[in-house]
Amino acid sequence: MIPFAEALKSGKILILDGATGTQLAARGGKMSTISNLEFPEIVKAVHTDYKAAGASIILTNTLTANRIALEHAGLADRLEEINAIGARLCREAVGEDCYVAGDMCSTGQFMEPLGDYTEQQFYDNAAEQARILADNGVDLIIIETMTDVRETAIAVRAAKQASGLPVIASISFDPVGDSFRTMMGDTSEKAVRELTEAGADAIGSNCGTIDPFEMSRLIAEMRACSDVILCAQPNAGKPELSAGEVSFRLSPEEFAEGVRKCIEAGATLVGGCCGTTPSHIRAIAKESSVA
Repeated sequence: MIPFAEALKSGKILILDGATGTQLAARGGKMSTISNLEFPEIVKAVHTDYKAAGASIILTNTLTANRIALEHAGLADRLEEINAIGARLCREAVGEDCYVAGDMCSTGQFMEPLGDYTEQQFYDNAAEQARILADNGVDLIIIETMTDVRETAIAVRAAKQASGLPVIASISFDPVGDSFRTMMGDTSEKAVRELTEAGADAIGSNCGTIDPFEMSRLIAEMRACSDVILCAQPNAGKPELSAGEVSFRLSPEEFAEGVRKCIEAGATLVGGCCGTTPSHIRAIAKESSVA
């Protein structure tokens, strides 16, 4: 395969995988990064199934495996182990046939003045995880499910400097009137502007409370203010709460139709988030505009 940086600039549609945590839980593992240590074969099976479904970018099971998040989970002493094994399991599952993306996320905490952490602490936190993932052979870094553009920009700068790899930055948005905002009130225009300035190689959205069709409108907003490479990883519909459980009800075919709209709006990186399965990713790959 050509280097990911070249593939990114080619304009070709690249397919990311779908939800990992729910797939781990459905197969008897735990919906967390600790599955890398306790259920490695299940982790590999999830990666393998997404590869077979047609994904060309597979994310490591390391989403919340940064030091600050792990400290609050009582697992900080296993940070390097969780990330190193996560990267290795993903590579073993997909070989050189797919790009392995080191998956990173929020700390789950707030910076000053809203919280107790400094920008430097957040920078060091992201740099540490990115460095471990890069040292263990990932092809790129993806920083996803972010709700604060300020924190995301810090993480992008840290990951770029620490890893030297391409970085995708993905923000979670919610519908507000005729547009969209993050939990912190950030607009799509602000996200594109500040993350481009931070050095992100691609910018997009995942998760949130919007469906794939709404995400296509969000992608169109982003495209209207920049020619940056765009990424769309919608949920399988809007989250629905029933009997204390959240579910996502879009069929693979309906999901793929929404993702096609995201491509038409300007996204060249597409995949799935909450509620998606290998069947949803397979449906994307079967779309004539993507195959």
